[in-house]
Amino acid sequence: MLEKLRSKLDIKKLIAFLRKRILYVVGLLLVIAIITAVGIVYAKNPKFFEELEGYGYAGIFVISVVLNATIIIPISVMAIVSSMGALLPSPLLVGIIAGVGAGIGEMTGYLAGRAGRGLLAKSTVYTRIEKWVKRWGWIAVFLLSVFPFVFDVVGIIAGAMRMPWWRFWLACWAGRTVSYVTVAYLGSVILTLIPWFN
Repeated sequence: MLEKLRSKLDIKKLIAFLRKRILYVVGLLLVIAIITAVGIVYAKNPKFFEELEGYGYAGIFVISVVLNATIIIPISVMAIVSSMGALLPSPLLVGIIAGVGAGIGEMTGYLAGRAGRGLLAKSTVYTRIEKWVKRWGWIAVFLLSVFPFVFDVVGIIAGAMRMPWWRFWLACWAGRTVSYVTVAYLGSVILTLIPWFN
């Protein structure tokens, strides 16, 4: 009887282990699929993002989600947010909507970190950022998302460190919103200073 109980416990542990690993693999495959799909869409239609700008606030949301979900497309979200801040009536709304999109898009890096925890190469930049995130948690995510030059690494680190997804998303959204609102207002101000746009 004790033997049967032990074998049942071992089977339960094995099932729990496999379920956890399967979720990680599915998460990593999802991230790869998203990045690949965005790359294919961009390769087949490089004007795709320019066309989305015509959809106003909805367009900036989609652009922000897609461009923050991947690093392989050579288009600056900041430049698009700046130009949309100049063209649309409310730069504040442009920044907020782009910030929400960025938070959603950056979840791919977070999911990659959750799924591929042991696959990460530890460079000096990675190690430094990892120390900041370990020490300061969501505050580091917020500050690093305001200056998004290495932010994909931050998402991977936060995921690998098992930071709760909602905390990562909120910190990323808040930081990117500050950044994008600033850039949208700068675009709006610059547009009024250029005489041939008035």
